[in-house]
Amino acid sequence: MRNYNNLLKEIMDTGSDRNGRNGMTRGVFTRQLRFNMADGFPAVTTKKLAFRSTAAELFWFMSGCSDNRVLQRLGCEIWTPNANADYWKPKAQFEGDLGRVYGVQWRFWRKPDFTTIDQLASVIDRIKKDPNDRRLIVTAWNPGELDEMALPPCHMMFQFFVTDGKLSLHMFQRSCDMFLGVPFNIASYALMLHLVAQMANLEPDELILTLGDAHIYHDHFDAVNEQLAREPFPLPKLWINPEIKSLADIDVSGMSVPDDIYKFVKLENYQHHPPIKAKMSV
Repeated sequence: MRNYNNLLKEIMDTGSDRNGRNGMTRGVFTRQLRFNMADGFPAVTTKKLAFRSTAAELFWFMSGCSDNRVLQRLGCEIWTPNANADYWKPKAQFEGDLGRVYGVQWRFWRKPDFTTIDQLASVIDRIKKDPNDRRLIVTAWNPGELDEMALPPCHMMFQFFVTDGKLSLHMFQRSCDMFLGVPFNIASYALMLHLVAQMANLEPDELILTLGDAHIYHDHFDAVNEQLAREPFPLPKLWINPEIKSLADIDVSGMSVPDDIYKFVKLENYQHHPPIKAKMSV
């Protein structure tokens, strides 16, 4: 994770200060982070990663769910500020509704005739049947439905690549909260890479993140400096339940308590520094 820490330092040292939608940021434009899964699972070690919440949110995405109450049942409050935001509450269809966010687009993309496309399931099927396909892409950026989302997607699209029995994943993220959000994004897509690789009987290889507007909120400067003063630990290993063979096996509708997540995935030998708290900008 030194490449992540190095990017934090670059932004602090050379980034441009700008006043954005939800506060002052310091940022750079378009950087890339690469992680080889053979080196270990890319969980940040210079502070504690809330891995259970990360996994719960990813399973929620991959299940096509948009109900924040399901996330809360799994002990994950990542989306609660958005669900309760004044700008969104009048649009919500029910208590906890977040609209047509990530997972809905991944699993239920609406066509003009109002039938839907299951992008994620289709891509996994094509990885198995036609691994050389150059269209192994899932997108969450749906311009026609941005106003139906509690938050327009930050991680907008991802593409798989198969070679020599190994699976790699590239994700593009338009807006990158480097201190709070990006460690979650790294871990989330690394976990997705492992899950899809297992479903397709492939070996997880490389995760690549292309970051568009990569920024640090001014309110997070002290927290970032504290993190940069810490020495990273070795990366942990990821355990995945070998019985996971399809998307149906990680459907959140069958999970009722936070520790249900650990029946499916967990980190082993995860050494980390203490958490560093910072406020999320909504």
